[in-house]
Amino acid sequence: MTREKNIIYAARLVSLIFTPFYLPMVGLVALFTFSYLNLLPLAYRLLVLTIIYLFTILLPTFIIHLYRRAQGWTLLELGQKRRRMVPYGISIVCYGVCLWTLDSMHIYHFVSSIVLAALLIQVICAIINVWWKISTHTAGIGGVAGALFIFAEYFAFNPVWWFCLVFIVAGILGTARIILRQHSLSQVVAGFLVGFVCAAVGIAFF
Repeated sequence: MTREKNIIYAARLVSLIFTPFYLPMVGLVALFTFSYLNLLPLAYRLLVLTIIYLFTILLPTFIIHLYRRAQGWTLLELGQKRRRMVPYGISIVCYGVCLWTLDSMHIYHFVSSIVLAALLIQVICAIINVWWKISTHTAGIGGVAGALFIFAEYFAFNPVWWFCLVFIVAGILGTARIILRQHSLSQVVAGFLVGFVCAAVGIAFF
């Protein structure tokens, strides 16, 4: 019994750490570190990262937490298919405001494209969720893989080791979601594929 509880606690911790909201932040940190954008002033990069953190992590997480507490639901209860639509709506609005803010500040296109890709993932997952409970957690890590694929083409670097790391994290995360009985294997795999395609298309063509 103790071993099973430890596995469940570990699965919850993995789900908490690799929340799908971190996709834009991870993408931008990588972009500011490994591309020519690392030549930008540090103050400018920190400003952009602060805006991204505020609108894609802090605000949606806080508002969804307040909504869940107001409804008296646990995290597992909030994960039910019908109850996920409001959190989807909250995150989509926050991402949309973030995109508008970046556009009004004339931030570099690559920065906005990452947020747009994350927004596209949220919208597609919300639409699918009407009929089927797809995994947004694996969609988020799939988005990281898709962004990595495109940026490797743009900036001509070898992404093999980064892909290995992403796939390992995706496997651990998908397993955690299945252990918590939040998703089936097909929902986990579908989430990753949706995230990969949306990120690749969003960054490459927009």
